[in-house]
Amino acid sequence: MNKKQLTERDICTKFINPAIQKAGWNMRTQVREEVSFTDGRIIVQGKLYTRGKKKRADYILYYKPNIPIAIIEAKDNRHKVGDGMQQALEYSEILQIPFVFTSNGDSFVFHDKTKSSGKVEEELSLDNFPSPETLWDRYSQKEGLDKPQVQEVVTQDYYLDDSGMSPRYYQQNAINRTVEAIAKGQNRILLVMATGTGKTYTAFNIIWRLWKNGVKKRILFLADRNALLTQTKNGDFSPFGNDIMHIIKNRKIDKSYQIYFALYQGLTGTDESKNAYKEFSRDFFDLVVIDECHRGSASEASAWREVLDYFESATQIGLTATPKETKDVSNMEYFGEPVYTYSLKQGIEDGFLAPYKVVRISMNVDEGWRPTAGLIDKYGNEVQDRIYNLKDYDRNLVIDERTIEVAKKITEYLKTTDRFAKTIVFCTDIDHANRMRQALINENADLVAKHWNYCVKITGDDEVGKQELDNFTDVEERFPVIATTSKMLTTGIDTKMVKFIVLEANIGSMTEFKQIVGRGTRIREADGKVYFTIMDFRKATNLFADPDFDGDPVQIYEPDSQDPVVPPENIDDQKGLPIEDDMQAAILKPTNPNIDIDEEEDEVTKYYVNNIKVMVANERVQYYGKDGKLITESLKDYTKTNIKSEFQSLDAFIQKWQTSESKEELLAELADHGILIEALKEEVGQDLDPFDLICHVAYDQPPLTRQERANNVRKRNYFAKYSEKAQKVLQSLLEKYEQEGILSIEKGSVLKVQPLSQMGSPVELVRAFGKHKDFEQAIQELENEIYKEGA
Repeated sequence: MNKKQLTERDICTKFINPAIQKAGWNMRTQVREEVSFTDGRIIVQGKLYTRGKKKRADYILYYKPNIPIAIIEAKDNRHKVGDGMQQALEYSEILQIPFVFTSNGDSFVFHDKTKSSGKVEEELSLDNFPSPETLWDRYSQKEGLDKPQVQEVVTQDYYLDDSGMSPRYYQQNAINRTVEAIAKGQNRILLVMATGTGKTYTAFNIIWRLWKNGVKKRILFLADRNALLTQTKNGDFSPFGNDIMHIIKNRKIDKSYQIYFALYQGLTGTDESKNAYKEFSRDFFDLVVIDECHRGSASEASAWREVLDYFESATQIGLTATPKETKDVSNMEYFGEPVYTYSLKQGIEDGFLAPYKVVRISMNVDEGWRPTAGLIDKYGNEVQDRIYNLKDYDRNLVIDERTIEVAKKITEYLKTTDRFAKTIVFCTDIDHANRMRQALINENADLVAKHWNYCVKITGDDEVGKQELDNFTDVEERFPVIATTSKMLTTGIDTKMVKFIVLEANIGSMTEFKQIVGRGTRIREADGKVYFTIMDFRKATNLFADPDFDGDPVQIYEPDSQDPVVPPENIDDQKGLPIEDDMQAAILKPTNPNIDIDEEEDEVTKYYVNNIKVMVANERVQYYGKDGKLITESLKDYTKTNIKSEFQSLDAFIQKWQTSESKEELLAELADHGILIEALKEEVGQDLDPFDLICHVAYDQPPLTRQERANNVRKRNYFAKYSEKAQKVLQSLLEKYEQEGILSIEKGSVLKVQPLSQMGSPVELVRAFGKHKDFEQAIQELENEIYKEGA
């Protein structure tokens, strides 16, 4: 047997598997092969999308299920034994795996990230692969987990889900790092996980392992929305069984349960007699989990902090998508540095969260509007003479025409895309949400006539609106489609099918901004929800340029009067919009301790004016790029930059195109590098062949239409060397290219559709060329002729 001729899979089967099995690894319970641990980033192309490549490890080795300890990167024997180490180390960082191996079937290269053996990297023979116990002991000693009582906690089994559901890699990381920290005696723990990444499911697995082991017997789960409590108890936490779980309602305390769910505000009050939590002894709970802890629970001034201080002997875990750090509030000061962070950017990159487009619209009055002297508003109040701008609109000053114009743009977008796309419009306050609802109803009168709840206001003061909240979040319910709100939908509500988020509120808090963006990040691929759009009327997306956002986006180009309107190709030379100076984080405190309700702003004088001429002054669309940043330059310039980074010259691109066996695979590879063909067609305004589109945009070549390319092939009459039937097949394929593009003739099924299906069966058509390889060669020659230069 010549080892050099074996495939990578053969090397795994014949050499690597026997080596690790001999070392004592259970191939069924401790070894997983070809593990895809991401879903592949969603790449939006106009209204279409594709997925980037999944990250895949050849082997992941587990000490126990869901406790990964080692990774192996395999190569065929034509590679050196250590050739896969760089990739394996990259994956080990993402998966937080301490031991890394590579092999080509001759031996192993072992990288020990714990540095416990004195050597970081060494070569091992196939007979010397370490056992599970050897690696676990090294890891335990390095991390301080080697005491028997600690081992008992960190090796506790996960919940075995009969449905086959298991934690994703980042959830494993969060669970394992939390359990390890608690086992080592850490009592204040912060977990940062982006909205939509399963914080509650992660919390369940942490609690399950600690409760099952007996180290934490009584648990309190604190949330800030009534809907969350029932959703949590009946959903992710259901394996505990109802007999040991209890939701605290109306401040009635029953001490016979083990796992309690409560609202922050349901345990506290301004009146000492309403502080229900004090009916428990201070040491009653072993563990307190604080969901959405950015909502102010760590603030010393907050009533919620009283609960945490009262149960200070309990281990406390804070869960948040947005750790709050301001001059008044600090989660990290209270909890310490996060034991694990999984960001919005990483979630989008991995393909677990939906990417987004941004449409920025400004009105002619947004930069400033001043009333005429003595102007009386529609309620008889004289409008104060000063300059009003975005900070004032709908808080101090209402311009009816601006509200109507915003509603028109929202409706225009929905009519152009999907009128039944779930939409949230974030408004300044409850009054604004009500006026926006009226404006949207008028713009969508045809649908409202048939469905009264096409557009509803969902705010804390409106019982009908709150009742419609369940329907709005239900994937199966079509109505309501549009929800106008102020604060109620910013956080904690699982809005899986929201495809359109409208920012018509002044957002001064990065925490609130991230929470609002998080309303759209859920993916429902089977239901057609793979990305969402943010329409911004308040310049809130300036916050993308804030370093507290996940990754620094490219700057937003706003030219001065003397600047060219086309953004410069060098992104560093672009002008960025200033971030608002007064971005202070606001703690959202419900005014009524018994219900979930929007918080009204402090009472201010508000003027209501109309008959003001309002129009759209500027509109810009942005795309989410391959690097997790917003593309704010023109898509043509962005594509040109990406193409030239992959192919330095036109010749290099042409050679890649001509030598590529599958144009479909090449286009998918280009899409993975941020080259969005369908979106680019829309911007260029021509239905060009992808080849001509790229050559035109990136290398300034004059484009040919598919018809022109097909006619050039006909003029050359290269068909003459084939039989009459083969010529007819090729001519039909050329017509297919002319009508539909290059991908249509690469598909094997093309022989089964008209007009080719009328010429004979696929087998008969292939035989016209000889053998199957002759047919494939003829197709390749046809493609070469299509893309040959000159007539």
